[in-house]
Amino acid sequence: MNKLERSRAPDKPVESSPPPDVPDSRKPEIAAPPAGGMRGGHFFALGVAVLLFGALAVGFWRHYTLHAQVMATAEQRRDSVPSVRVAAVRASGSTMSVTWPGTTEAFAQANIYARASGYISKRNVDIGSKVKAGDLLVEITAPEVDHQIAQAQGTLAQLEAASQQAKANRDLAQVTWDRDAPLVKEGWVTKQQGDTDRLNLEAREAAVAVAQANVVAQEAQLKVLNQQKDYQSVVAPFDGVITQRNVDIGSLVQADATSGTFLFTLMHSDVLRIQLYVPQDEAFGVAPGVDAVVRVPEIPGRDFPGTVTRIADALQPGTRTLLTEIDVPNPDRALTPGIYCNVELKIPRKTPSLIVPSDAVIFNGAGLSVAVVENGVARFHKITVARDFGTTVEVTDGVKDGDEVILNPAVNLTDGQKVEIRQGPPAQLS
Repeated sequence: MNKLERSRAPDKPVESSPPPDVPDSRKPEIAAPPAGGMRGGHFFALGVAVLLFGALAVGFWRHYTLHAQVMATAEQRRDSVPSVRVAAVRASGSTMSVTWPGTTEAFAQANIYARASGYISKRNVDIGSKVKAGDLLVEITAPEVDHQIAQAQGTLAQLEAASQQAKANRDLAQVTWDRDAPLVKEGWVTKQQGDTDRLNLEAREAAVAVAQANVVAQEAQLKVLNQQKDYQSVVAPFDGVITQRNVDIGSLVQADATSGTFLFTLMHSDVLRIQLYVPQDEAFGVAPGVDAVVRVPEIPGRDFPGTVTRIADALQPGTRTLLTEIDVPNPDRALTPGIYCNVELKIPRKTPSLIVPSDAVIFNGAGLSVAVVENGVARFHKITVARDFGTTVEVTDGVKDGDEVILNPAVNLTDGQKVEIRQGPPAQLS
């Protein structure tokens, strides 16, 4: 230590240790714990350790037991072979039956209007009357038409007489010209006289043509009046039933092309026609000649056969449907126009399809599938459903004819799991 450090260091007093027999009043005295308290603390710590060890042992034992049970269950499940019911996939028939609602319509329907003006003097039919083609429906009275016909006949007689007179004058002019023509050539008659005779003949011939044309025009006018006279008798254009009547005896009717009086509605119901709109997925195969069956809910147990007679050959752009007309014979007139009915079409199949029970279809996140038993093992096959019939579905791919599909498969059934077919009566596909 140099002189500078010695000069800065404070003076430290020299401590002298007290004598051994003199107690140091500066140090506190610590009392020793009793012997009984020390033993109680050790026992408490030991008990806590024993309880903790026991709890850990119990928890470990329970976990081990649960794990052993899970492993045993998994092993049992892996080794077990579930018993399943199956049904065979079958191919669809050569035709498919589809049913659609429809309404019966008359094969022929006509609204009959008046073509002659006048009063109804006779009415032979009413609503529900059955008529034949040519039967008189009503008689219209129009006396002025008879007067017009009489006047036209008198005018025609005058014109025919005028035509005869014109022919006589022409014949006279012809004779005169035939006599004077040689004389004009020989100079016995002047050329002026010859020109007069020749031109007079031509004028008489033109007069005959005019007279004949007037006769033809008057005859045509007379035919119009006679036709109007015929229109006073309204007859049925075809066989049918009167379904609507709008006039009675004494009613005034008007003949007009646009606003004529509406007399009757006549329907031909010996053959009925039904219009259907077949969807696109079933329209392929619909053609004239396809069989159809009409059923009416109010006539149970009776089928009315018919055939497709006309199709539109083009689908409606808005609905993607095909307009189809079916003719149904109705000789006993059991059906009437306007009836609600169900029409079943027997459509030939254009594409093959298979029928699978609805109970075999599995729906999950992967889509639609079925479990097929192959050599005692369940194999999942994805399918595409074309139509749903309720208890069965029609599929286009994923399975083949004769495949055995599992009915109501278990939720835990996995692909490749062994299965055992349960013996019993085979499931029937409707």
